[in-house]
Amino acid sequence: MASSRSSQQPPSWGRPLRLLLRLVLMGVGLGVITGSALKLAGPAVERGDLTLPGWLTPKVTPAQKEQTDPESAVINPPSSTDTLGRFETQQELTALSKRWEALAAKDPDLQVSAFMLALDDGRYAQLNPDTALPAASAIKTPILLVALEEIDAGRLSWNEPLTLSKTVVGGGAGWMASKPLGTRFPTHEVATEMIRVSDNTATNLLIERVGGQVDLNARFNSLGLSATKVNNWLPDLKGTNTTSARDLARAIALVDTGEALSIRGRDLFREVMGTSVTNRLLPGGLLKGLGGSQGKPDDSLMIKGYRVLNKTGDIGIAYADAGLIELPDGRRAVAAFVVKGPFNDPRSTELIRNMAAAMAPVLKPKPAPPRQR
Repeated sequence: MASSRSSQQPPSWGRPLRLLLRLVLMGVGLGVITGSALKLAGPAVERGDLTLPGWLTPKVTPAQKEQTDPESAVINPPSSTDTLGRFETQQELTALSKRWEALAAKDPDLQVSAFMLALDDGRYAQLNPDTALPAASAIKTPILLVALEEIDAGRLSWNEPLTLSKTVVGGGAGWMASKPLGTRFPTHEVATEMIRVSDNTATNLLIERVGGQVDLNARFNSLGLSATKVNNWLPDLKGTNTTSARDLARAIALVDTGEALSIRGRDLFREVMGTSVTNRLLPGGLLKGLGGSQGKPDDSLMIKGYRVLNKTGDIGIAYADAGLIELPDGRRAVAAFVVKGPFNDPRSTELIRNMAAAMAPVLKPKPAPPRQR
């Protein structure tokens, strides 16, 4: 027995180790070959020219897709109530419309166009909203809208220089007319000064750049601004350029509701509109209607939680103001007023302030809901 046990050979590990090594090398080789093939096929797969079998297609979670392709991911989709609103009338605030009518009736020799729309729920008030009246400098708001559409379309750059020529030099408000012919101004400065200090020469530069009066009027018409027309260079003291309260409100609302301009264009529009230094008509009237402390309109409204982005117009025979009104609860409204009357008649501006003040009761914020614990 002892001799038979001693004659048996000990087990050899060489063969299993060689087999294992071969398997490892084969796996590495297949991995390299497969990886190279997938790398070469990648562009064809992305173009859709080649489809991989399901077992080679990785499972991608929504979180991974958001990290690799943020443009295709939907992050916190808005609820049905989370909307920018629309320029659409739903329910007339008849008490406010009648109040405007009564205010205008006190001065029957004044021609009035007034319109207000709450963008979030469609409540509105109106008084001759589509009557075409001299636009004065209020027409600069829809001109700004068209200029920003050109930027969105890539036909105009925000920093493109515009050259001062004899044709576009306009009198009245602004400082650009005082510069030598041939002076070049970047578009962003031209657009801003058109609104900030109502520079007439800046406005004419933009009218010329977007194609002139005929092309500009066609653009207004395509935007649904049927009463808005540029017939002469600014300052147009005779009042041949026209608009209506509904048109002015619509031009602002189209931007804020996202129906016109890109997000960047909307931001530029709001930024430029916020530079306007004249705030005694619509902002001043709204502040008057809200009551309480009466200081500088913009600052006092801000303390109360309101903000008005507006642009006025004044050519003596006509006054106008139109703006976006932000309420303390986040809701928004647009309002516009145009009044034509005797030259430099203070009743015209006072009527705009009184109509704006009459809006205050319907533009008060909703009470904040109780905090959930």
